[in-house]
Parts: sequence; C-alpha cells; structure tokens
Amino acid sequence: MEISDTFQITLKLGGQNFSMTIRRDEELFYRDAEKLINQRYSYYANHFPGQTVNTYLLMTVLDIAVRLQKQVTNGNIQPVMATLNGLVSEINAALK
Repeated sequence: MEISDTFQITLKLGGQNFSMTIRRDEELFYRDAEKLINQRYSYYANHFPGQTVNTYLLMTVLDIAVRLQKQVTNGNIQPVMATLNGLVSEINAALK
C-alpha cells in the first residue's frame, strides 16, 4: 500500500477545531504554529478578559504578524512567509 504525500489533521486554535489536508513533510510546521497561536491566544485571553473569540484571534494574528515583520528586517524569511501564507489560506478556508 502506497502512503500519500498528504493527510488530514485537526488543529485546535482558540478553542475551535480546524480540519485540513496538509503535506506530511509540513506537519511539524503546523503543529508548532498551533502551539504558538494557542500560546499567544491564551496570553491575550488572560490579559484582556471579556473579549470575543474573534478578537483574541485577531490580537494573536497581529502579534505574530508584527514578530514576522521584525524578522523581515533582520533577514530573508521568504520560505517562512510562504509557509505562513499557506497556513493562513487553510485557516481562512476552514472559517468559511
């Protein structure tokens, strides 16, 4: 039996489950991104209580985008940007 290059995973982001099909060799990137997103989400949820899930997710996205922009000024991160853009597209598709 041949193993596919892609498979389905479920990520839990901000208390919501997102199922997506990814390449096997990118799973670690998605799992690490899930941890980072949930870490930043928890930070904002703890420091700014009473907001909506979407507000926390937007705060999280902004936080990560600012970190990314700082890294852009320090070097070439085009491969990282390509991976993150793919992740954002997958998340947007799951939200629809």
